[in-house]
Amino acid sequence: MRKRAKNLKPAMPQILKVDLNTEAVFANARTVLLAGGVVAYPTDTFYGLGVDPFNREAVNKVFELKGREKNKPLILLISSRVQLETMVKEITPAHSALIQKFWPGPLTLLFKPSSVIPENVLAGSNRIGIRQPGNTMTRNLISTLGQPVTAPSANLSGESPPITAKQVQQSFGNRVDLIIDGGTCQGGKPSTVVDAVETPVRLVRHGAIAFSEIEMALRDIAKTLHPEVLG
Repeated sequence: MRKRAKNLKPAMPQILKVDLNTEAVFANARTVLLAGGVVAYPTDTFYGLGVDPFNREAVNKVFELKGREKNKPLILLISSRVQLETMVKEITPAHSALIQKFWPGPLTLLFKPSSVIPENVLAGSNRIGIRQPGNTMTRNLISTLGQPVTAPSANLSGESPPITAKQVQQSFGNRVDLIIDGGTCQGGKPSTVVDAVETPVRLVRHGAIAFSEIEMALRDIAKTLHPEVLG
């Protein structure tokens, strides 16, 4: 009888290198995500961990992988305004002004979530953070998926967020199902997070876009379009 091999290391995750036209990679990622798997992928600033936000077990897996506190909500990435409208109760004039100025790009806006957003994505919050990324590859991935994707940074909580696919592999090994190698992310600061549900808008997290730029954009647009955005 053949002896069973001992101490076999589990296979490492598949790493697929992409360019803007690699549709097969996006189709592969879609299959993994809709099956409840975890895909690491580049965003505007760092690599993120993507799962299907409507798959409760997949969302829980992200919290477990990162060692993330269960009371920290997940941010979602979208590819279009149509996707946004299905996930939020209201798009305020301030939201519209900031979307017009800064999307796609590293600005995460907080909204009141619609009933379609699962509770474990919200993690007890009454807000959902949503962003349309500036990275064209990321938007193409989300378009192929046909729905939003989660976007926490692809690192263990407390560690520096990764800017390369190799760094993701070093952090998680075989615990992610697929890594999309889109090259080196720009790093630096994460996305700026702003709550525009009520006026005046509120800075939640400093990031790649200075809050002074956000305030200026609101003032400029308010003069001609939406005087109510400044409160």
